[in-house]
Amino acid sequence: MAILKCNVTLVEAITDIVYRVRLAPEMPCSFKAGQYLMVVMDPYDKRPFSLASTPSQQEYIELHISASELNIYAIAVIELILKSQTITIDMPYGNAWLREAGCRPLLLIAVGTGFSYVRSILLAALEKQPDRYISMYWGGREVKNLYDQNELEMLSKKYPNLQVNSVVERPTDQWYGRRGTVLSAVLQDFCTLAEHDIYIAGRFEMAKIFRKHFCAERGAQEAHVFGDAFSFV
Repeated sequence: MAILKCNVTLVEAITDIVYRVRLAPEMPCSFKAGQYLMVVMDPYDKRPFSLASTPSQQEYIELHISASELNIYAIAVIELILKSQTITIDMPYGNAWLREAGCRPLLLIAVGTGFSYVRSILLAALEKQPDRYISMYWGGREVKNLYDQNELEMLSKKYPNLQVNSVVERPTDQWYGRRGTVLSAVLQDFCTLAEHDIYIAGRFEMAKIFRKHFCAERGAQEAHVFGDAFSFV
């Protein structure tokens, strides 16, 4: 682990509650795609956020922070970032990082800003193994929750082996993509997941339910289902 000072180089409101934050560390930092850092509020208060950038991207670290009025925990972090030119981070943490060895197909699943976790894995996988088959599912309650659709569309055009599925629970009439939940979409699309490496970002109980369905109903191997939530459930 390393304690690092970082300059705040970008705070961008992507939606009414989601912020894209970029930090420039005082020195090069090492981590694995899919790990997370802690924003140090004080010596006894450290708050975790997934790294949305990749290990090879040394110019800055990117975070996606959802700071709604219901999430005072994250709002305090954004307030600190907005008023400070520098912040302190502690990194890296997490065991649900991308396993680069082998060529098993990847299934990446995210809900909301869980996208930051799978984005790091997706970009690193495409960088290391551009021909590896990848299926990505990103779900949100509303269309606005899928805030980086343009980036995913560009990547899917560049990499024919990448299949992107965007799923909205409460779509408007203008949404022509998939409707419902990410779980139902994956179960509809796959008869078996026995050969996949699966990475899941989301609430602890949600991740637990996903793993249960994938293993029991689609033959996924628990040793090949990854998510930091599984350290706590």
